[in-house]
Amino acid sequence: MDKKSCNTSIKCTVSSCAYHNAPQNCCSLDSIKVGCCDCTPTKCEGTECASFKLGQVR
Repeated sequence: MDKKSCNTSIKCTVSSCAYHNAPQNCCSLDSIKVGCCDCTPTKCEGTECASFKLGQVR
């Protein structure tokens, strides 16, 4: 089993993401892209991690 790297600057709890490092709750990417779900977001719900990639479903 290959171990994913952990970018401790990117905290993440989205276990269904292919880039999620479960043991350390961080992202294995060097950087992420944040996008908007709303044209003028005023709450967290109006943004998303645009780097998300669905991982293997267990």
